[in-house]
Amino acid sequence: MYIKQVKWVGVTAALLAMFAVAMGAFAAHGLKAILSEPQLATLRTAVLYQFIHSLGALIAIGLSALAPLTAFRPSLVAASWLFIAGVLLFSGSLFGLVLFEARFLGPVTPIGGVCFLLGWGVLVSVFARVGGQSDKKENVQ
Repeated sequence: MYIKQVKWVGVTAALLAMFAVAMGAFAAHGLKAILSEPQLATLRTAVLYQFIHSLGALIAIGLSALAPLTAFRPSLVAASWLFIAGVLLFSGSLFGLVLFEARFLGPVTPIGGVCFLLGWGVLVSVFARVGGQSDKKENVQ
């Protein structure tokens, strides 16, 4: 089950990062003449957050494979999925708002932001516990 999680998180996060690069280039070159400056700024925000959190998901899933952190594997996998959910909800809703004028997506954006915050909170929790009682058997020196 864990290997499937790594595969799906890795593929999904890498695709989202690739899409962030493509959307950034498309916004900067293909949409510059069509969209207003506030719309371009919104797209830049969506791309930036998508890129950062796609990389965050890749880093978290990568850390889950490190021997000293295997005790925290479920939390690291959860953080990865929270980042991916945040990208889909936050960046996806901003793309929809700007490109398709889908105003109904406005309330979705903060839900994505909450997913980002939860993902970072999970990582804080993991690193705060490293070296503590919960990972003694995994952290043999």
